[in-house]
Amino acid sequence: MHGPAEWAVNGAMRHLSPTRHGAGEPVSAAGSICLRLEYRAPMSAQSLLGFLGTRAIAGVESYAGGSYRRSLRLPHSWGVADLADAEGHFRCQLFLGDLRDISPAVQRCRRLLDLDADPVAVDEHLGTDELLGPLVGSEPGQRVPGSVDGFELAVRAILGQRVSVAGARTSAGRVVARYGERLSMPAGGISHLFPTAEALSEAELDDVPLPNARRAVRALASKVASGDIDLGHGADREETRRRLLELHGVGPWTAAYVAMRALGDPDVFLGGDLGIKRAFERLGRALTPKEMAALAERWSPWRSYATLYLWNSLATSNSGAAAETRQVKSRRLKNATAINRNTRA
Repeated sequence: MHGPAEWAVNGAMRHLSPTRHGAGEPVSAAGSICLRLEYRAPMSAQSLLGFLGTRAIAGVESYAGGSYRRSLRLPHSWGVADLADAEGHFRCQLFLGDLRDISPAVQRCRRLLDLDADPVAVDEHLGTDELLGPLVGSEPGQRVPGSVDGFELAVRAILGQRVSVAGARTSAGRVVARYGERLSMPAGGISHLFPTAEALSEAELDDVPLPNARRAVRALASKVASGDIDLGHGADREETRRRLLELHGVGPWTAAYVAMRALGDPDVFLGGDLGIKRAFERLGRALTPKEMAALAERWSPWRSYATLYLWNSLATSNSGAAAETRQVKSRRLKNATAINRNTRA
């Protein structure tokens, strides 16, 4: 982190001592700080924030007006981070339950936004590829969205198996509302912390519609609570993948997704992902998962970033199609209006 931090501690708020909170128990606030999170250019900030915003869980996250906000579980207490692109850096407003948590809160935000990536090295490698080159040229500086908590990300990945993004958000929101910890001073729609592994290890989870997902979440929570599975950013990636795949209901896609976003592996390719398949098809390559994985070998060691370029190409295509549809409708409306005027004349 570079540059001076702008302190804005609210002295009227009570400074909290370190406490542990049970599920559903209110959590109070202590103070706030506004600072700059700098990064290496180029940076596709709106794609990054849009990715997070599309998947935002009610109560834990919100996204509006280009600003992404979410709660943080921190070593001494809790926090809420408000993140927005500010031309050359991210503006980061932190609301903290204990001011000793500034450093870990900043580290979590940097990992979430992948701010320590080297986009020049990534884009130089991927930009020369005949398939990815046009995608890199049109919107360089893609980042791989990380996570602020590996367990949360893994639970979300399980809930997202075989359902839409909207369906996964709904299930996760119900889990948060029932088993998460409430903040006694909600900030901008942020009202809960994501549930702990301990809270979910014996939870009924009857709000989750798929029985396999319920069992997988409970099994994961039990293993994480006991220390048998490490989902921290510095965990051994291959060991964590192996242990995840031992859980009934956790497949290769989920284990790879967790490695990419929670463990920070820059070289993951999600060849079996439906979105990746559609992106290939739009690029004129109708391939099997095995064929896509073989082709993606040339993108190593940056296959996670290649995955994001392919995903985001779908969003760009959809936006372009939507804009074209609006233009067509606008022309039709103008033509109809002109005809009506001529008829009345």
